[in-house]
Amino acid sequence: MILKKSTIFSVLFALTVVFQIQGQEKLYNGNPDTSFETARKLAFNDQRKQAQDTLVHILTKYPNYSDIRTFLATTYSWDGDYKKARKEFAYVIKNDLKNKENWIAAIKNESWSNAYYEAITMADNALKVFPDDAEILLLKASALENIKKPLEASTIVEAVLAKNPEDSKALAFKASLDQSLRKNAIGLRSVVDVYSEVFDPMQLHTLNYSRLTPYGSIITKLNFNRRFNENGVQFEVDMYPKIAKGLYAYVNFGVADSFLFPDIRYGAELHQSLPYSLEVSAGFRALQYDNTTLIYTGSLGWYTGNSYWSLRPYLTPGDGGLSTSGLLNYRRYRANADNYWSTSFSMGFSPEIYQFKVENNENTIINLQSQRFNLSYFFTTHNNKNAWGAQFDLTHQEISFDPGSYFWIYSFTLSWDMRFK
Repeated sequence: MILKKSTIFSVLFALTVVFQIQGQEKLYNGNPDTSFETARKLAFNDQRKQAQDTLVHILTKYPNYSDIRTFLATTYSWDGDYKKARKEFAYVIKNDLKNKENWIAAIKNESWSNAYYEAITMADNALKVFPDDAEILLLKASALENIKKPLEASTIVEAVLAKNPEDSKALAFKASLDQSLRKNAIGLRSVVDVYSEVFDPMQLHTLNYSRLTPYGSIITKLNFNRRFNENGVQFEVDMYPKIAKGLYAYVNFGVADSFLFPDIRYGAELHQSLPYSLEVSAGFRALQYDNTTLIYTGSLGWYTGNSYWSLRPYLTPGDGGLSTSGLLNYRRYRANADNYWSTSFSMGFSPEIYQFKVENNENTIINLQSQRFNLSYFFTTHNNKNAWGAQFDLTHQEISFDPGSYFWIYSFTLSWDMRFK
């Protein structure tokens, strides 16, 4: 069947009229304030999609209702849809430059999307409208900190506090910045081992200095050991170079001129972050006396909430076969990485763990039986400048020159570190 041209035009005209009527019916027709309140309730009850649909519907008739558009942008930002939020914030700022809340929300949106340079630019533009505004200045300082410019951030915070020394947000930010600006630390660590029989108490004291660099941290140690009524000193360096995102290394080197320590010790280990908050590592340690003992090790770690679990084996090949040992550790973090308690349990003998508890320094590795339990607690002062630690170890160890006989070792450790710029 062939339709006439006039018929086709009539059908098209009718469809156009229908679509226009439907479009008109979709236009908002109600009380915007009431609908806005309904949308807010939906948004705060985890029904943001419905809330956003309602807000967009209202704006079809009231496009310049800035509070509605700002709230719509905020919900987009909550959902991580930063591009949509940016568009809406730009609209309301253009139409109302004097609304500070819009500027603040827009700057936060840029920071939440990790667009820190854009956040800084937006903060600078906002400061032209609201000169020296403390809230905007602190948002700029936060973005500067996130692009690794803590000194510039600190200067801004100090300026805010110069005008208002009681500004609680600025004071808290200053404390946080002070901690990140402390790239240096000195510390002391003292260990006393008390034996149930055979040996007199033994001591190990360590003076350390560490520095955090853009390439990783470096720690230098001076170890003083007193055993068998003899004194010995060892110099040691630990480095943690960053290699790539999620990949870093551990490198160790130490020298001594005393039989109480290895003549030379060295080691290396690679650490790689994995999905699901996992981390793995693999490496070795070497202790050189008359001969060199190699110890192969690695770890599997898992972060879950405020907890951390790790499992570390030690494999030591020798003339008598392969000596194996393992350590299971659990940490429970509190306020930050410097505040936690920890417990661990290990079985088997490893000269890496027990190098200060062995009775002699011969390089013959035997399959000694040993079990060790550790309980530790670490905390900082209120400004995180000083870090303290206390540990207790209980070890049940076979005597190397009397196989089948055991003694107990009670170890007490205290540590202190002071950080500074």
